[in-house]
Amino acid sequence: MTAAETWMREAIAQARLALAADEVPIGAIVVHEPSNQILGRGHNRRQSDSDPTAHAEILALREAAKKIGDWRLVDCVMVVTLEPCPMCAGAMVNARVPRLIYGCSDPKAGAVRTLYRLCEDARLNHQIAVEEGVLADECAELLRAFFRAQRAMGKK
Repeated sequence: MTAAETWMREAIAQARLALAADEVPIGAIVVHEPSNQILGRGHNRRQSDSDPTAHAEILALREAAKKIGDWRLVDCVMVVTLEPCPMCAGAMVNARVPRLIYGCSDPKAGAVRTLYRLCEDARLNHQIAVEEGVLADECAELLRAFFRAQRAMGKK
């Protein structure tokens, strides 16, 4: 198993926490790459927190920055189960995250490769190396199963 797959398994574990809380199952971790230490973890909490910014990536970035005492996450990699939205991709650019690994693409809000390419846009002051498709099928199935269940219950 590659490091990216090992890390994605941790992000999937976070997504399962979101699922258990009846949140959209998206999980993220921030790893300090030189030490291989997880600095931040997050899963969607928009419903639980009544907060539109409580995306998995934002929560993981906040925890990592607090842990190291700096907003610049220059030696870190973000690992997330779903392609980040514009808000989350922008936050990663602003945090100077050098590397992003994500699972499945997001055809409705993906801002890394699908709808936009914010992480690699040369007009911005920072670019992020992107690795996509890590354990994509497993990440996508979590989301599909969640939304199937929501529709069956007359939600969403």
